[in-house]
Amino acid sequence: MANIGKLTEVDVRELWKHEQYDFSNWLAKEENLEYLNDIIGLTLTDVDKEVYVGPYRCDIVAKDETSGITVIVENQLEGTNHDHLGKIITYASGLNAKVMIWIVKEAKEEHRAAIEWLNNNTNNDVNFFLIEIHAYKIGNSDPAPKFEVVEKPNDFVKRSKVKSDDSDLNKSQGERLAFWEQFNQVVIARGKPFNLRKATTDHWYDVAMGTSDAHIAIDLVNKDGRIVVECYISDNKDLFDTFSDHKEEIESALGFELIWDRLDGKKASRIKYRIDGLNFDDHSNYNELMNRTIDVAVKMRDTFKKYM
Repeated sequence: MANIGKLTEVDVRELWKHEQYDFSNWLAKEENLEYLNDIIGLTLTDVDKEVYVGPYRCDIVAKDETSGITVIVENQLEGTNHDHLGKIITYASGLNAKVMIWIVKEAKEEHRAAIEWLNNNTNNDVNFFLIEIHAYKIGNSDPAPKFEVVEKPNDFVKRSKVKSDDSDLNKSQGERLAFWEQFNQVVIARGKPFNLRKATTDHWYDVAMGTSDAHIAIDLVNKDGRIVVECYISDNKDLFDTFSDHKEEIESALGFELIWDRLDGKKASRIKYRIDGLNFDDHSNYNELMNRTIDVAVKMRDTFKKYM
């Protein structure tokens, strides 16, 4: 019988003496941000540390790679307090942030309740996370950090604020949420070939490409009975033209033809592939449909990245 060790908690102050110089620097590294990304369902990029907002400095400011929204992270290697809660709201306002992440050693009940209240009483675009940072080791092993989510956005409450008399719209929202929840399970079962996105009632699901200029978007178009997987270029016609110059090579590598929409006169450009078979009233082919969608999304991401 194998030896079984005992899990013991390590004081995080033993690992990071100073929030700014130690913990923030550690968290800003790509491999550690990846761990946080898994927790919050985003892909943080363009990371800046110690960003001034008036006389104060926000620990970390980043962008979500696919949506472009601003995300702030405030670190506090001690128990929560009113001062840091006020700073988070000040930073959010000053930086027009949409996601606020408060990482602490200990979340006190009154501040947990405050974050819960903010999530329940702000609009759909504003999201607050309260996360405790802990560390553990087994015997003489190296300590391993662990993020433990205390409070996060309550999607059900947020969605319930959207009133509509259109029962078809409400049904579509529910079907999209169910689709993305199952889709995430398939992504996990396949070893997570890309970062999970939070399941929502939105018709799209974004896959990062390593740049803020473009990403792979998966769109559910139930009225047309199809899923569209596309390389979405937000505002860079030169990038579209670069891809277009290699159109034959790209399509040959993919093994299928694409629809190339430069969309002159608009900021965005799109390079699309259509997968037929989507029907919100019949889920019998969902597993096959989702696996095919993942195959296409991964192949498009990996192929287009070679020409960036």
